[in-house]
Amino acid sequence: MKRLAIAIVAVAVAFIAVGGLLYEFALPGLYSARQAPSEAEVAAATWLLRHSVAEADAGRANPLAPTQSNLAAGASLFQQKCSTCHGFDGGGHTMIGEHVFPRVPALRELMPTLSDGQSFAYIRNGIRNTAMPAWNLAEAQIWQIVLFLRHLPVTAGRTPEAAASVAGAHFVGSAACQSCHKDVYQRWSQTRMANVVRDPRVHPNAIIPDFSKPDPVLTFTKNDIAFVYGSRWKQRYFTKRGDDFFPLPAQWDITNKRWLPFHVPDNADWWVPYYPKDNMQRPTGPLCDGCHSVNYDIATKKPTEWNVGCEACHGAGSAHAAHPLKTNIINPARLDYVAANDTCIRCHSQGRPPGNPINGKYYDWPVGFHQGLRLADFWRLEDHKLGDLTFTHFPDGTAHKNRMQGNDFVQSLMYTRGVTCFSCHDPHGSDNPSLLRAKGNALCLTCHAPNTQTGPLAASIEAHTHHKAGSSGSECSACHMPAIEEELGAVKVHAHTFRFIPPSETETLGVPNACNVCHTDKSVDWTKKTLMKWREISPWRMAQ
Repeated sequence: MKRLAIAIVAVAVAFIAVGGLLYEFALPGLYSARQAPSEAEVAAATWLLRHSVAEADAGRANPLAPTQSNLAAGASLFQQKCSTCHGFDGGGHTMIGEHVFPRVPALRELMPTLSDGQSFAYIRNGIRNTAMPAWNLAEAQIWQIVLFLRHLPVTAGRTPEAAASVAGAHFVGSAACQSCHKDVYQRWSQTRMANVVRDPRVHPNAIIPDFSKPDPVLTFTKNDIAFVYGSRWKQRYFTKRGDDFFPLPAQWDITNKRWLPFHVPDNADWWVPYYPKDNMQRPTGPLCDGCHSVNYDIATKKPTEWNVGCEACHGAGSAHAAHPLKTNIINPARLDYVAANDTCIRCHSQGRPPGNPINGKYYDWPVGFHQGLRLADFWRLEDHKLGDLTFTHFPDGTAHKNRMQGNDFVQSLMYTRGVTCFSCHDPHGSDNPSLLRAKGNALCLTCHAPNTQTGPLAASIEAHTHHKAGSSGSECSACHMPAIEEELGAVKVHAHTFRFIPPSETETLGVPNACNVCHTDKSVDWTKKTLMKWREISPWRMAQ
């Protein structure tokens, strides 16, 4: 009996001692959500979470098909209910998401580990002792959110992983990627990126127009053509003399099915004064080929491969091809938003190398740059003085011509929010125009939704646009990406500033506004008066 009493006293003393230590050292600050959970705590909580959903519920499959309407509905619900904590892209980089305990998870990494049924259960019932609430939504709405979570927007990492090193690796060509990345390789091989430059002797169907029909502009034959360039808006033709390629003097207008002369005039690109007027003295090596190939060598005038191959975006791939690791190849999706976007801006922009001339020649592409380096060290975007209309810019700074998506995009708010070119375009291939990840408003509505933080601030898209649903006037791109940038004559492409150009800028600066691009039968004054009747539009932005 005495031993039992001693044991009880000993346990009590030990308990009090442990309690005292906890009170002295562990309890203070235990309430705080600022500290990150320990690895042990995360592991224990994750295990409990995974096993807390009944097998029958966890095994449920999403009954909804990934249609544009279901995805758009799921995106809208996500933006309204979830984005405050999870962010528009599910990354959790919000004021709440980064300061609750436990932290809001990165949904892109989490979703592959969850079944549809588990995701449904967590949304419907919430998660106890976290900031995740239960939602009283209809089943179909919850399934729409689950569907959207499988198709989250692709954005650059806010805190990117350390860039993989390709130092010491050499370029091996896209064919080296095919065996491990069959599906991606197959999709990419069908894109215009993979087929921008084609040899008609290898691809006889590459030549679009009928050369048997005479035309005053057409002064050469198929036999003169060494390379064909382009297949969407225009097609140009290069001939080979010695070890250089030169542009032939006619181009095919694909939209209007007609021949047009091809000669860059005096008042056009910056490089024109540095080259003779004769096309046969304007080689494509310094003026074109660095963007139409991978690893173009200005000394040998040869690339590793023609067209925009895998290594143009992922860097030299020999080390990765020999030993496939995440750490020996560059993935633009893991870079910060500046480096990620520079993957595309290197060629989709107007500018010049800071070191021109290089070996006595003026180059129109970033000589020496490859993925993994800093583009700003090799490339300067074209200068522009606000108020001036130039070959490259409208007076407000919007691009005046095609292939200036980068010049436009770096001005945009979306660029500074971590959105990347590949957030909207899939460089590996898509059935949609311009390799878009979705068609029409469905693409924009993956990040935006009515009356949400990301806008628009209106009850519905139709209330925002004042146009009927499904009409061209209710397309997000119609107003925020007007087709005003010259591709070839009257053929225009979309601006990428994502800035609404009001009619007042048409009057004061001569910049085409989105409304009159479509309403060609109306005056600018009519547009101003119409917009002033829209109560949710700021009259100060319209600048009466």
